Amino acid sequence: MASAPLGAGSTVLVCGAALAGQSIASALLARGATVLLADRAETPGVAGLVAAGVRFVGSPAAIPDGVDRVVTSPGWRPDHPLLVDAAARGLEVIGEVEFAWRLRGPGAAPWLAVTGTNGKTTTVRMLESILRASGLRALAVGNVGVSVVDAVLSAEPYDVLGVELSSFQLHWSSTITPQAGALLNVAPDHLDWHGSMDAYTATKTQVWNSPVAIGNADDLAVADLLAASDAPTRIGFTLAEPARGQFGVRDGILVDHAFATSPVMLVPAADVRPAGAHNVANALAAAALARAYGVPAADVASGLRAFVPDPHRNQFLLERGGVAYVDDSKATNPHAAMASLRAYGRVVWIAGGQLKDAPVDELVAAVANRLAGVVLLGQDRAVIAAALRRHAPDVPVIDVSSADDGAMTEVARTAAGLARPGDTVLLAPAAASYDMFTGYAARGAAFEAAVRALDAP
Repeated sequence: MASAPLGAGSTVLVCGAALAGQSIASALLARGATVLLADRAETPGVAGLVAAGVRFVGSPAAIPDGVDRVVTSPGWRPDHPLLVDAAARGLEVIGEVEFAWRLRGPGAAPWLAVTGTNGKTTTVRMLESILRASGLRALAVGNVGVSVVDAVLSAEPYDVLGVELSSFQLHWSSTITPQAGALLNVAPDHLDWHGSMDAYTATKTQVWNSPVAIGNADDLAVADLLAASDAPTRIGFTLAEPARGQFGVRDGILVDHAFATSPVMLVPAADVRPAGAHNVANALAAAALARAYGVPAADVASGLRAFVPDPHRNQFLLERGGVAYVDDSKATNPHAAMASLRAYGRVVWIAGGQLKDAPVDELVAAVANRLAGVVLLGQDRAVIAAALRRHAPDVPVIDVSSADDGAMTEVARTAAGLARPGDTVLLAPAAASYDMFTGYAARGAAFEAAVRALDAP
């Protein structure tokens, strides 16, 4: 497709008026481009951009005349009419992250990139903590609060960026070359967006357009993909004893057997937070990325010990009557929910929401023997209920059909009624949250508030 400049003399259509789109529009304006901003509604912040010279065009049916480049926010699907029209006209469409990459100047901070179906944010936050423990000016960016565009354009340059990359962002990227890239896992997710599992998987492997490819050796799909990668250096990580060229666990300690002639001990697995084998795997990936950048082993240990997990990720809330309550609202697909459920012995599971076409039978069959009860809510709860009838017919299942503000209160009370001392009431929905909430964080906050109110009069 035809390429066009990103600065003065270009007319760029920015698709999406939320935070990513606003950062893109601001950067383009600063470079003298003519900027058109498209979205169904004006979000907060758009008025300021319009005052600065951006033209808000709403939701046109076709690419406006004069546009020579399209930059899209990550959430816009490839089959959106505007993006389809851009392709038909031969206009290059790039995403927010690709745009940020092209803004980088000489001597720009290298990127250490993370993708995967689950664990991206935890891993990139762990990586940030490790890099900072090594005295580096570092930042986790991407889907973790700070726009990668804003980070690249920071007045005070960073030494290195830890970049979380979703499949949406990778889809719209073509020239990004991180210093090292890690693929944590691959499981069905966002199939409604990508169209097929093959397309989704192929997008994820773009993180390995890098000198160092890091992949989960315990995930058979990732292991096969890593073996076929063209990256000059390929490093696996495993929860088992590591082979030469891998990171792994020996006698309960995380080990680097890749970047040194003999194995280097890093940190006890017991020091990794949040708890759970999947988070030990995340820590191994973060350590491998940091070591690929040259971070000393002692700083890897210090950074992992200092790491404070984000909320709603396997977050212990409280214990009441011998029952633990845990918020893993970020478990927005079956793969994440399975990892969460396997971290506990006997569980009252709270699940449901938008499954995004992801199958749930494998999940339910795998965790059936752990379930003391299930409370279902949300749009696709009937799909999960059907899987429970097939694979866990003796487990009590209660359907909460309410979708109003009091739904989570009913859910928490119902789950508490099913739980016995020693059980864990676990919110691990296996589904997205936008059917009832503004996002997984709002869902988790509602759950925490409902749990804390259980003893209220």
